Amino acid sequence: MPKALVLYATRTNQTKGIGELIAEGLREAGVDVTVLALQEFEKAQESPEAYDALILGSATYHGEMMQPMKTFLFKLDQYDLKGKVGGAFGAFGWSGEAPGRIFETMKNIYQMDMVSGPLKVKSSAMSGAVERAKRYGQEIAQKLRGNS
Repeated sequence: MPKALVLYATRTNQTKGIGELIAEGLREAGVDVTVLALQEFEKAQESPEAYDALILGSATYHGEMMQPMKTFLFKLDQYDLKGKVGGAFGAFGWSGEAPGRIFETMKNIYQMDMVSGPLKVKSSAMSGAVERAKRYGQEIAQKLRGNS
């Protein structure tokens, strides 16, 4: 069974909620998923290389991804993630740059096999994002199975 890791940095738990919904879509498609706050993952000292897919999320705060996620992206340089399946997501209030920046870093710097694009959810539209987030998880699962 493929394994996926969903990591998030959040301010108001909305990005966490999106990550959990993505994980639900992955589980429905038969993927073993671990969902963790970035700090929890770093404390566990696990390697992202142990997973077949890496899905990273951050809220957008003042036009930027949250600092813990930015720092983590730099730390990923020590791992070989080339060809691993990836996705990026996040909640935002008015601008929403974080998911796109995470996505582009994963794609262009780490040469990961990314899904179609980042998942961005406006904070005021969280209720409408449930199905979108689950579908995003299912898209990642499809890519894991080589059906993309």
